[in-house]
Amino acid sequence: MTFKYDVLVIGGGHAGCEAATAAAHLGARTCLITMDMNKIAQMSCNPAVGGIAKGQIVREIDALGGYMGLITDATAIQFRMLNKGKGPAVWSPRAQCDRGKFIWKWREVLDSTPNLDIWQDQANELLVEKGEAIGIKTVWGAEFKAKSIIVTAGTFLNGLMHIGKTQIEGGRCAEPAVHHFSESISRHGIRVDRMKTGTPVRIDGRSVHFDEMEQQDGETDFHQFSYIGPHRTLQQLPCWTCYTTQEAHETLRMGLADSPLFNGQIQSTGPRYCPSIETKLITFPDKEQHPLFLEPEGENTAEMYLNGFSSSMPMDIQLAAIRKIPALRDAKVYRPGYAIEYDYFDPTQLSHTLESKVIKGLFLAGQVNGTTGYEEAAGQGLVAGINAALLCSGSAPFIMARDESYIGVLIDDLTTKGVDEPYRMFTSRAEYRILLRQDDADARLTEKSYKLGLASHNRYEHWMQKKAYIQHIIDVCNTTTLKPKEINTALESLGTTPLHESSKISDLIARPQLNISKLCEFVPELRQAIEKPENRKEEIAEAAEIKMKYKGYIERERIIADKMHRLENIKIKGHFNYAQLHEISTEGRQKLERINPETLAQASRIPGVSPSDINVLLVLMNR
Repeated sequence: MTFKYDVLVIGGGHAGCEAATAAAHLGARTCLITMDMNKIAQMSCNPAVGGIAKGQIVREIDALGGYMGLITDATAIQFRMLNKGKGPAVWSPRAQCDRGKFIWKWREVLDSTPNLDIWQDQANELLVEKGEAIGIKTVWGAEFKAKSIIVTAGTFLNGLMHIGKTQIEGGRCAEPAVHHFSESISRHGIRVDRMKTGTPVRIDGRSVHFDEMEQQDGETDFHQFSYIGPHRTLQQLPCWTCYTTQEAHETLRMGLADSPLFNGQIQSTGPRYCPSIETKLITFPDKEQHPLFLEPEGENTAEMYLNGFSSSMPMDIQLAAIRKIPALRDAKVYRPGYAIEYDYFDPTQLSHTLESKVIKGLFLAGQVNGTTGYEEAAGQGLVAGINAALLCSGSAPFIMARDESYIGVLIDDLTTKGVDEPYRMFTSRAEYRILLRQDDADARLTEKSYKLGLASHNRYEHWMQKKAYIQHIIDVCNTTTLKPKEINTALESLGTTPLHESSKISDLIARPQLNISKLCEFVPELRQAIEKPENRKEEIAEAAEIKMKYKGYIERERIIADKMHRLENIKIKGHFNYAQLHEISTEGRQKLERINPETLAQASRIPGVSPSDINVLLVLMNR
């Protein structure tokens, strides 16, 4: 046992697990310090992974060689591809997982990772010398030294939980808060503030009238999170939907005076896009009902998660309101919902590697950067782990652009714009979302990760084979000509206009009524082209079809992204004393001085920096 490492990771949540495994796989001697080894990668809220834009992040983590996708597939008890009625730019995978199995699957990964140790303890003080992080001290008196330190402490830093007027210190239900560690970081000039999040009541499924709810089954097709892992193996379970009632709303209103959100007890900002049920009543006073989703917590447990009913109301009010919903009139609960306040650090003080601009060698990832969600945390953790290891070896940093990944969008938003509420990823935050689809994360990132040394050779070969199969299908479609007499009867049966002259298969696939699956029944050449990769032919056929059907959109967006790259290539950090640039607006000067952007493109994305300010910088750069 040694107390000297290349990389220390503080916190064993989703960010910490990805950070620790990434750093270790890149050859850094790594230690993960966590308060409870039995709650590694605990799903503090809903045991679900993915969702709108979040699913894309998980696919990117997998393509880079991370583990969240593999572990989600191995522990999924329901899978759905969201937004299938829309274009592929916004298709998003989501899975409900077995909470306990998810933890133990991560433990298996961590325990089998070379170069990685685990130490069960609580960080108490960050050690800094001459502006550089050199180690930590724990509450048990252990002192660790390292070249790079990654803090992924989640909601534990000065965590305070609320249920009505009752307040309990803690980072999660039944888990202690971390004191002093936050202060040992902020005393060096890193700005700290408070945020709030919450979680719903947990219900005993044996007390629910499921016959009065609508069943929502998962999907059983080929889609999954990982590009390389096995398909789902656990029993697939349904979710259930119902609605709140006017009676439930009246009961909740009776308790608003004791709600910590409205009596002044909670001062920090909560998530806009996952509001508590009491916030919904205030924000949408005219709505007579709100949807609720009752979701299983595991394959073999009666515990269920009431999605849509996050609350910090007094527990008697929560229970009384729930029992005003017909299907839940006899509900028994395992515990009430609660809110939690915690410390976070201003992410604009980070570079795009997630290393602090204030303390060299200190990396921050996850909710400590003001984000919300397992997926956002895991994506940051992976990038922080990679860059912490690269810093130790003296290698060039790993940075992803906004047109390369949702993770790149996430980190650029955090470091450039900062946060004033818990940050959640949406497809609308990505200006190049047709380039950042969930189906092509391996095309965007696997070769890049393999060159870095993170993605394995097997993963790289798996992608290269898929790439060749996709191109073969596209080549067949681009070179095979169909005559009207050969295909018109089939086209009419499929509800689309018959041909008047010969046409390539690719031109037919571009039609909204047609796809590869329908055409291959009538076109032997196409059927033969998609049959070769037997174990993943649906995945490869879908990828080829999207590239052909949306070719024009993809190419147009690529041109726009390439134009923006010209600004990305103009480095401005260190070239200007912004306080003396009176040609720029006062707000622009203040924001540029605070963020100190790396490139002109990053400067253009800072709120308060106008296009005319950018033009001034361009002129000055030319001089």
